[in-house]
Amino acid sequence: MTQHTRHRTVLLALAVAALAALIFAAGASARTPHAGVAHPARASAQTAHRVPVTTAGKATAAALAGAMRTLWDQHMEWTYRTVDDFFHNPAAVGPTLDRLLQNQRDIGAAFATYYGHAAGTELTNLLLTHIEEAVPVLQAAQANDSTALATAEAAWFANAKQIADFLSSLNPTNWPSSVTEPMMAEHISQTTTYSVDLLQGNYAQSIVDYDLAESHMDMMADTLTQGIVAQFPKRFHH
Repeated sequence: MTQHTRHRTVLLALAVAALAALIFAAGASARTPHAGVAHPARASAQTAHRVPVTTAGKATAAALAGAMRTLWDQHMEWTYRTVDDFFHNPAAVGPTLDRLLQNQRDIGAAFATYYGHAAGTELTNLLLTHIEEAVPVLQAAQANDSTALATAEAAWFANAKQIADFLSSLNPTNWPSSVTEPMMAEHISQTTTYSVDLLQGNYAQSIVDYDLAESHMDMMADTLTQGIVAQFPKRFHH
């Protein structure tokens, strides 16, 4: 599957989730009781109608879970590619970085579906900064400048905390900062680990460390999905 096709697949999954939510809302409206004694035939029809609504709710949650994982897996894949190109294939950095930046916009758009345009834009901007602030880290590592590296890493971790705290502000019950901050900090640490592997040309170890980082990101994606489902139950359950 090409990257363009995968990108379209994510957008399609999000569209399916939104459509399923609309179907569910329509079904919920149809089930609103009227005053007086319910007609037996009407009650029977309403009972029968609940089956596809329940299925739609589950389909919405499944579509969201799949789309969320794909978005964050792409975040990981294009980060790995960009880091490797930065160190070993400079001619490819521009297009690869552009694709990575597009992924941040895609993630922001996915969150806008539930939290509104302003929140989606804010998350996008924080994620774009997350990528941009990785560049000084790579430059300092390549130059073996420990002072510059420490400064760049501090800024990178600070941005990660901003992302974590912003997510927590959207859904404090299900995404408390005590959960989001360690998740984002671990993401930075693991990205740094496989980046050093790539810098040293140790590709075998970079794959081992990347797999660990991707597993962590899948856990984070699932945590985000579970939080959205819990925060907006009417979109996912009858």
